[in-house]
Amino acid sequence: MAAQSFVSESMLGWSIFTFILMIILTFCWFYIRKFQSRQESEVVSTITAICALAIALITSALLPVDIFLVSFMKYPNGTYKEWAANNETRGQIEDTVLYGYYTLYSIILFCVFLWIPFVYFYYEERDDNNVNKCSQVKNALKYTIGFAIVCVALLLIGAFVPLEPPPGQNSTQWEKVQYLFEELGSSHGLPALSFSISSLTLIGMLAVITYTAYGMSVLPLNLIKGTRSVVYERLENTEDIDDVEHQIEKLKSKCQDGRPLSSRDRQNLQELEGKLQVLQRRGRHLEIAERNCCTKVGSALRPLKIMLGIFFILVALLFTVALFISNLDKALHSAGISSGFIIFGTNLTNPLNELLLALQPVFPLDYILITVITMYFVVTSMAGIRNMGIWFFWIRLYKIRPKKTRPQALLFLCMILLLIVLHTSYMIYSLAPQYVMYGSQKYLAQSQMPSAGHTSGNGTTRICDADAPEDQCTVTRSYLFLHKFWFFSTIYYFGNWAFIGAFLIGLVVSCCRGKKSVIEGEVEADDSDLSDDEYVH
Repeated sequence: MAAQSFVSESMLGWSIFTFILMIILTFCWFYIRKFQSRQESEVVSTITAICALAIALITSALLPVDIFLVSFMKYPNGTYKEWAANNETRGQIEDTVLYGYYTLYSIILFCVFLWIPFVYFYYEERDDNNVNKCSQVKNALKYTIGFAIVCVALLLIGAFVPLEPPPGQNSTQWEKVQYLFEELGSSHGLPALSFSISSLTLIGMLAVITYTAYGMSVLPLNLIKGTRSVVYERLENTEDIDDVEHQIEKLKSKCQDGRPLSSRDRQNLQELEGKLQVLQRRGRHLEIAERNCCTKVGSALRPLKIMLGIFFILVALLFTVALFISNLDKALHSAGISSGFIIFGTNLTNPLNELLLALQPVFPLDYILITVITMYFVVTSMAGIRNMGIWFFWIRLYKIRPKKTRPQALLFLCMILLLIVLHTSYMIYSLAPQYVMYGSQKYLAQSQMPSAGHTSGNGTTRICDADAPEDQCTVTRSYLFLHKFWFFSTIYYFGNWAFIGAFLIGLVVSCCRGKKSVIEGEVEADDSDLSDDEYVH
């Protein structure tokens, strides 16, 4: 009977995970196809982008399964269920999830350091008009080797940095080497992979602070403010065209008697002709937008967009408040920087943490909520990337626009989103630390003093926290990956404060900006990537 219960509950968790997997793959396909350039679409880059994004989202979808399995090992009174009473059975369940993380994180390393760089540099070499395919592959491999070296270096550092006190100074060199290999073998390579993934998550933290924080403010406010009237924009654009044409005729009239134009006038004429071309392209796009049924449907759905924008801004504020409370709790009650600000129990009421704990027993409500949170981070990140573009310090490399994104830009997009989703796991932990660590687990504690917990025949039932006995509460595998190295946790902690500050700044900037154009991003004079607008429609 216990075995049947174990199989049914495990199958339930993995069945939901499989269903979410199919949704993720469908979403990734439509998402990449939406932004892919019509003229420059490539099969290899498309498959690479879809797979990279799907792997990142699947990794996040594994988190609720991890929490579900550790939570359903126990009854609400804190005792283990019959099928989980054996330590060996619990170990098998934990190993299953651990191997899942091993597989997905290894694929992520492969994508970031090998697959995506190779495909990116392959298409960069093609842009240099290099017809020889062998030369393209050779040059792409040459650049990819550099990324592979970095990956190997991170794995070696993570594998051989001891987490326990090393042997004494009187030990021989062989004993010290033997100690390092024993450390690596006893942890099954967890520190090596955790160090590499944490390093990538650190880069993802910078992307979250830059793009996600701004996207969380710009997306809802754009929905609330809406777009400018297409009729008014066409009228304004026609007036601008007439004005520029008048200036061009005025300059050309200077050379009607055969006198050449001065260098300054020639430069002005060239700039005006370029501006006229952009305005004419805008006019064509505005004319198409005015006839487009989607524009009319969008106007009819204006109230729904406003409600959705209000909902998104309330969710963003909820996340910000929950993150602030969590960070404040760590600042007041954690052991400090040297411990990575690990919190010993939840001392301040966190609304999102309490909501997830309330939903967890009613599976799969918490699974759906975490999936929605993950997708919300992805959508807001994409909104931030689309509004800001892909930058390298002060240099804008690419723009991300529907139907106009180059293959290289798509690969950059998926690389950034992959790193962002990696950091999302820590963000969810920061938003709901108790839930991510132990789920809804409880344990029996012998206590002679009355407490806030529920009493039972054998003692007091308490919610699992860091002070609970190890044999009474099972920590999720995700938490072990996130907190294997204390210094990464410390950096993430300060990154959360930076995220809150960036969100507030982005909120002020988004409020001060006016309505965007109905053809926003379709026609721009300073395009940094090859646009479909350069082709005759």
